[in-house]
Amino acid sequence: MAPKDQGGSDSRFFTTQKKGELHELRTELHSTDRTTKVDAVKKVIASMTVGKDVSGLFTDVLNCAQTGNIELKKLVYLYLINYAKSQPELTLLAVNTFVKDANDRNPLIRALAVRTMGCIRVDRITEYLCEPLGRALRDDDPYVRKTAAVCVAKLYDIAPELVQERGFIETLHDLISDSNPSVVANGVAALSEIAETSGRDVMKISASVLQKLLAALNECTEWGQVFILDSLAKYVPGDAREAEGIIERVTPRLQHANSAVVMSAVKVILSYMDVMAAGGGANAENIRALTRKLAPPLVTLLNSEPEIQYVALRNINLIVQKRPSILENEIKVFFCKYNDPIYVKMEKLEIIIKLVSEKNIDQVLLELKEYATEVDVDFVRKSVSAIGRCAVKLERAAERCIGVLLELIQTKVNYVVQESVIVIKDIFRRYPNRYESIIATLCDNLDTLDEPQAKASMIWIIGEYAERIDNADELLETFLETFEEEDPTVQLQLLTATVKCFLKNPEETQDMVQRVLDLATEESDNPDLRDRGFIYWRLLSTDPEAAKLVVLGDKPVIEDDTFRLEPNLLNVLVGQIATLSSIYHKPPEAFVVRAKRSPASDVMGMDDDEEEDIEGEEEDYEDENDVNNGGGGGDLLDMGGLSVNDNTPASANDGGMGDLFGGGGGAAAAPEARMSKVCTPEKSGGIELWAGFRQVGGAVKLELDIRNISSNVPVSNLAIQLNKNAFGFSPGSQQIICNPPVPMGGSGKQTVELVNNPNMLVQVPAGQPASPQIQVAVKNMATGLVFYFAANFAFEALFSSDGALERTAFIESWKSIDDQKELFSTVSDLPPSSTDIDQVAAKFQGYNIFLIARRPVPNAVGQEVAYFSMKTTTGMIFMAELTFKQGVNAAKVCLKTENIAYGVQAKVALETLLRSP
Repeated sequence: MAPKDQGGSDSRFFTTQKKGELHELRTELHSTDRTTKVDAVKKVIASMTVGKDVSGLFTDVLNCAQTGNIELKKLVYLYLINYAKSQPELTLLAVNTFVKDANDRNPLIRALAVRTMGCIRVDRITEYLCEPLGRALRDDDPYVRKTAAVCVAKLYDIAPELVQERGFIETLHDLISDSNPSVVANGVAALSEIAETSGRDVMKISASVLQKLLAALNECTEWGQVFILDSLAKYVPGDAREAEGIIERVTPRLQHANSAVVMSAVKVILSYMDVMAAGGGANAENIRALTRKLAPPLVTLLNSEPEIQYVALRNINLIVQKRPSILENEIKVFFCKYNDPIYVKMEKLEIIIKLVSEKNIDQVLLELKEYATEVDVDFVRKSVSAIGRCAVKLERAAERCIGVLLELIQTKVNYVVQESVIVIKDIFRRYPNRYESIIATLCDNLDTLDEPQAKASMIWIIGEYAERIDNADELLETFLETFEEEDPTVQLQLLTATVKCFLKNPEETQDMVQRVLDLATEESDNPDLRDRGFIYWRLLSTDPEAAKLVVLGDKPVIEDDTFRLEPNLLNVLVGQIATLSSIYHKPPEAFVVRAKRSPASDVMGMDDDEEEDIEGEEEDYEDENDVNNGGGGGDLLDMGGLSVNDNTPASANDGGMGDLFGGGGGAAAAPEARMSKVCTPEKSGGIELWAGFRQVGGAVKLELDIRNISSNVPVSNLAIQLNKNAFGFSPGSQQIICNPPVPMGGSGKQTVELVNNPNMLVQVPAGQPASPQIQVAVKNMATGLVFYFAANFAFEALFSSDGALERTAFIESWKSIDDQKELFSTVSDLPPSSTDIDQVAAKFQGYNIFLIARRPVPNAVGQEVAYFSMKTTTGMIFMAELTFKQGVNAAKVCLKTENIAYGVQAKVALETLLRSP
């Protein structure tokens, strides 16, 4: 036994060794005394930890692995893991030791051997790992099994083909049904990791697996619970009843001491609440009860350490955007404490603005006014800005907010006054001609303004309300004295304000406007300022009335930007709660660059068409196979009461008149539908469904590829119904007759014509884009099974053949549409065919997108612009401007439409077609 002073602390191994230490260490490593040998390996590990090269002792350390002492084995294996990459040949010498240890009687040693082999990322080691790993996955001891499960995920990262060949993924599925909850949790963790690496859904949750996961949830460790909850969050319940049952089992996790478990449970409940909401009003009371249950655990998280508070607040920020009612009565818990770190305070302010309402505005204003007297300048600025945002958000409270801002201006604190001016400008834009009486107070504080944004805001106010300010020209003159030294934003605002003054009072401001135009066009190097100056100069010299219409025209009222995330992106981020995505407020693909997958993608069953579909939908941030609203319940349909007396089956041959006469009479063939997998065999009784949309002969068709994977009953007769959707589609016939029936292992194609039905149209909420998702229910009449899926509608299938506008009509329509109804994007990584306008026009014409005109861009060598028009079968008109540059495989897209709610879908259609070869 080592003396106490020797073994009391391992820190002594980090003390500087004398010269010749490697020789001494080698001698100690070969010592027959076990304590000396252990201490020697600890010294080697300590040297390795502080960066010293001890690879010269590789064989000496490796010899120490031949021992029954588990502490010594752990140290040796740690050394091997560290130097395996730099000494791959020598690492092979340890293979026999690993294989021998993998058969040891001690389960701890067996697990240690498998774990170490998995951590050594050397290709030549992996072939020796498979046999021990296969045995470990079926080991009698649960500790070995759970260690082996994690090892499969590590092996998949190195050699995915090997994992597939050896059937390890199937073994992991078996482990999910293991009797030990820790093994279940690690099996789920490994499958989740493989799914992330491969980009495929290898985590197949059936009804029996679901019950196993829920049972293991109560018994496994907290991190195991997190993995299981994250997997449940990705599972789509069949209906509201199933969702409610799962939520009931998950709800106790909300009281867990670990904040990660709490947030994962919240994620599951939020995602399933959408499924319950789709079931109609019957579940409204249950949803309200769940809403009440979610508030306390979220509030409790704010009593944690500041770092955990910040993460919780970033997640809560998303939650209150998705469901504000959860915390609408808890705004007080987000009031800042004096000792909160600045990053926590800033995040609390954001949530306060999102939760503020007419019921609590008075106490919020008192709190924000208090914050505005703090010593932290950034926090004070954010607080003053928050008061302005409350005014923009709540019309009835705007006057009270302005009163508080005026009180703050009276404090004469420089940065408070400047931030107040900035937000008052936004209030003026939100409520024009309502609160201009305070302009005089603002003008009294001109001398305190020294920041560009504050100056620009004040200049905008002076120019916009010049007719109400007696000495507007004199006030502008004070800024003109330092025009050349000002920030570009101030110069641009000064130029516009001076022109406004001139148009409102030409006699007294002619000299001033001439001076400003000279400064902008002749003295400035800023191209933006110079261009704007020339535009104003030409307008004023050629047509002053047109100048008035342009410069003094009515401006759009700004909107409350409290809920700034797009609904689709918000849904993605809520599904990523408790991950980095929910902290950055960005989808994973925006900041995670995954290594290119090896040819294992073919093994995983992904064909080229599916890969192309996934690439084409990158910007949607939506999973086409995910029925967000569950589809179950009476809102979608009651398939049990479906009448099948309609003997007009959906035709499998949809070629229309052209097909009737054998070949279409020379007409252009309709483009093929882009198919994607929408239903897996596990959810539909052994049937796999692929779906896509296209237009044939002016009619919109839903194409179905029915593949009978494992159903003993041939697929002969299906019934179909659609949920209400943003396009008003319903099936022309609810019957799909498969003739001949589709036997097990076979497949068949069917087509369902979609017709417009006003009763099926969902009104798009104001200010939000139309959802592309169409939810479908299908009943297999032979088995009685009802299953659901959702597919994103291909908007190009809605464009009609009469969408080509006359050139003059196009120009007039383009000019008449407000700039606020423009959508922009840049589409990169285009195939060569999509960088040539002639080829793009030919491709687009097949989808009823018509080229109207094209022109080179002046003063831009190699750039060309093409204009296209399209019209839907329902009469919506879209116009697009595409800009191409020679030698660049990208294009800029600008789309204009009066139907801005559907503009996003039209833009996505153009982007998808551009990306397609």
